[in-house]
Amino acid sequence: MSVPRLVIAAPSSGCGKTTVATGLMAAFAARGLAVSPHKVGPDYIDPGYHALATGRAGRNLDAYLCGPELVAPLFGHGARGCDVAVVEGVMGLYDGAAGQGELASTAQVAKLLRAPVVLVVDASSQSRSVAALVHGFASWDTGVRIGGVILNKVGSARHEALLREALEEAGVPVLGALRRASRVETPSRHLGLVPAAERGAAAVSAVAAMAAQVSAGCDLDALMALARGAGALPGAAWSPAEAVALPTHDHPSRSAERRGDGSGRSDGEVARGSGRRERSTDADADAGAAGERPVIAVAGGPAFTFSYAEHAELLEAAGAQIVTFDPLRDERLPEGTRGLVVGGGFPEVYASELGANESLREEIAALALSGAPVAAECAGLLYLCRELDGVPMCGVLDAAARMGERLTLGYRDAVAVGDSVLAVAGTRMRGHEFHRTVMEPGAGEAPAWGVVAPRRRVEGFVQRGVHASYLHTHWASEPAVARRFTERCRTS
Repeated sequence: MSVPRLVIAAPSSGCGKTTVATGLMAAFAARGLAVSPHKVGPDYIDPGYHALATGRAGRNLDAYLCGPELVAPLFGHGARGCDVAVVEGVMGLYDGAAGQGELASTAQVAKLLRAPVVLVVDASSQSRSVAALVHGFASWDTGVRIGGVILNKVGSARHEALLREALEEAGVPVLGALRRASRVETPSRHLGLVPAAERGAAAVSAVAAMAAQVSAGCDLDALMALARGAGALPGAAWSPAEAVALPTHDHPSRSAERRGDGSGRSDGEVARGSGRRERSTDADADAGAAGERPVIAVAGGPAFTFSYAEHAELLEAAGAQIVTFDPLRDERLPEGTRGLVVGGGFPEVYASELGANESLREEIAALALSGAPVAAECAGLLYLCRELDGVPMCGVLDAAARMGERLTLGYRDAVAVGDSVLAVAGTRMRGHEFHRTVMEPGAGEAPAWGVVAPRRRVEGFVQRGVHASYLHTHWASEPAVARRFTERCRTS
């Protein structure tokens, strides 16, 4: 894997990483280059803007959800056939999973990719001190190569000259300078930026403005030369077909040292669950090797914009036919639907429209009642509830959801409490929560996950063929999930 590549990082959040990364992707694409867009961490929103900039699916590189060993292979899969790859970092360069050292930090991903880092610095309130700041970041971890700096929010030509002089003394090249007055404003709300899919032409215009800003203020030739200096990566690119063909216990993401147990059950019970998992998933692979391609409907449109591209690829590799539908506009599920996947998004923003689509809500409820496999994460969980902020939803789950005052955010370690259409009891996965809603569950449904870190609790719902949870998981870490779900769709 020898794709030229750059990691766009910053000392902290709010320095302009998204503007620079997205603008750079679009500027490279405008030169006729095939650009592979990536985002460190679990964020779904930035990759939507990256996709607009490049015309390719934005992909996440998350060393916590997938394990460090999958970062480079997943990168290689996304970047296959491209001329250059741009990776947008998360938070500050060295910020990662709380209490886990460098795990899931931009710095760790840069080292795993052997990629040079371009540091975006908010220079609005400093001049010569910028050299001390950059020196500190460049010397903190000698395994991280900071190849240059892009100065953001520069006030004037005089201010830029002072900054460049200071950084020349520090020996770090300045690869661009963006003026404060030329900032591109992107609207935000309760969970961050408004997704590109919701903004339509306005998002396209914003990406074009970012590209113009970066093209005017940055040395694209120098940035490309830096990217070409990244060299080759060892190993092979990830393949969804190969991943779903692997027995669970052979997949590298199952390494015991990366996944704590924390299931709240005895070691014997966990072991019995693990043995059952291996036999079940291997049988699924045999049964699904030569059968029909069941239609799996995947919710999309403005209300359901959060999904990892690898999920659909794994389902297709497992033998499914993926058909996307929009719950805001489509009154029926796709013809022949045998299973349903509803990922993340903002149903709370579109609650009235979702509630008004009564025919689709009734069809989804009937599908779930029949026992067909249904997988729902976060927004999907809310959509399956009885109501959301008093507006009727699908009524699959006897639970009411409403907007809350506090943000729930963070990585989670979880274990499957019981068997479901996604996993058997004892399956361990890592997930991420990001929501402002709260649930008032009814009675009768079994929990989906036992969350073991940062605190022990149960979470989500399993009912008939339904698996619904607040946790966003990355199926590349456990491809047997896609294999099992597809086989249940085939046989239900």
